[in-house]
Amino acid sequence: MDTTTIRKRLSDSKLVKQSTQFYHKYQRWTPAVSFTAGFAWDNFTLTRIDVLSDNLIMLAYLIGAGVFIALINFVEDKIVTKRWLTEYSLWYPTVMQFFFGGLFSSYFVFYFRSAAFVKNWLFLLLLLVVLIGNEFIENRLTNMKLQFSLYFMAVFSFFIFFMPILLHAMNVWVFLFSGLLSLAPSIGLAYFIFRKNTRQDKKQFQSITAIILSIFVLLNILYFLNWIPPVPLSLKDSGIYHHVYRQDDNYIAKFEKGSWYHFWKSSDNTYHYEEGDTVFCYAAVFAPTRLDKKIIHHWQLYNNKKSEWLTTDRMSYEIRGGRDGGYRGYSYKKNIQPGEWRVDVKTEQGQLLGRIKFDLVPKKDKSIALKTVLK
Repeated sequence: MDTTTIRKRLSDSKLVKQSTQFYHKYQRWTPAVSFTAGFAWDNFTLTRIDVLSDNLIMLAYLIGAGVFIALINFVEDKIVTKRWLTEYSLWYPTVMQFFFGGLFSSYFVFYFRSAAFVKNWLFLLLLLVVLIGNEFIENRLTNMKLQFSLYFMAVFSFFIFFMPILLHAMNVWVFLFSGLLSLAPSIGLAYFIFRKNTRQDKKQFQSITAIILSIFVLLNILYFLNWIPPVPLSLKDSGIYHHVYRQDDNYIAKFEKGSWYHFWKSSDNTYHYEEGDTVFCYAAVFAPTRLDKKIIHHWQLYNNKKSEWLTTDRMSYEIRGGRDGGYRGYSYKKNIQPGEWRVDVKTEQGQLLGRIKFDLVPKKDKSIALKTVLK
């Protein structure tokens, strides 16, 4: 039996016909189903940002999205005429939509884990808009400018956390290299499509290249403003405590025991101190295996007269990647004065991982009980 007979029998089969009829009947619900399927599959398979299988899945999504961008354009421009490629072309935008949905939902999960909302909310909002918008633009996914805008965003967002994992380094040069590397598959794919179709206007290729470069410049501006979360790092745990010390493989932390209805309390949002007390800031920062990084604690006190935060101390320590719960460390401060305080946990480049706020007030009750937790 030759392949033509097999394809004919397949296309004439009752199951294929019923599936096609079902698709046409419920086509308007396809975006919601595609979104749910992509997001559910992604959350089911995702574990750690440096796990090879997760990165291979995202890489496969990127390759798949690129293949279907090429197929959609080749079928539309009649470069591809083989029946086994054209007869199911109606499904191609939906398949591409699934790949983009899986990619951007993965990115949103990983960037959300690394984000400090006070600094990174704009980039997270951009990812969320792209993630949700992708599910309702199926009819527009045949537009090349939109295709390549989404594709470059997807490639760029992948490389800026994958390359630090691969190179075991995270700095401005790795970011710039990752960004430049992401231009190659995006512009290369556009060039491949236009080279195959001699009827396409060269100005359209130039227009798509200009759009890609504009997005590239915009994302670099966001990076240097520290508005992009510092993936692949993430703050897993943090808090202010009365005491923090290491005992064997555990960190022991003590904080003021809250009322019975404050059962969720896990650190000191309000620190009642007396002269001679030491305030500890604990933080557990996740980093991929074999990626070492310097973390800095910026201790800041709010000055009511100047209406601004003033840095009193900058304390740093090295973290080593690989631990699921994050590399644990702490800083502490003596001779501290009452007021509104915060500790910014940052990278050496100034990227904000998290912010811990607390109020320091004089102790009036000498019998404040402390609770002990293991970290």
